[in-house]
Amino acid sequence: QVQLVESGGGLVQAGGSLRLSCAASGVGFSINPIGWYRQSPGKQRELVAEISGSGRTNYQDAWKGRFTISRDNAKKTVYLEMTSLKPEDTGVYYCNLGAPSWGDAYWGQGTQVTVSS
Repeated sequence: QVQLVESGGGLVQAGGSLRLSCAASGVGFSINPIGWYRQSPGKQRELVAEISGSGRTNYQDAWKGRFTISRDNAKKTVYLEMTSLKPEDTGVYYCNLGAPSWGDAYWGQGTQVTVSS
């Protein structure tokens, strides 16, 4: 059984920074990729960044250069360092273990990020 818990969201002014954490429990953390996704009101959940079990990273263009994803397998935690935040970064951020197709059990509950202008 896997459990993912996100934290670190909040309200920040444009240009500010936040660090999100995703703490995992259960088996299979270190060998599987982890992704951070953002869902804005009225829109589908979209990939922000992902990191493989070996540490290879991938970023969507909107966040490349401003966000950094990292993982600490010993702590079973993945981080998303968010800098130069923009109002359009606002949304609920979720972490996902493995792949979205694995189902609801592999998602956290989400953490709200609100960037004010």
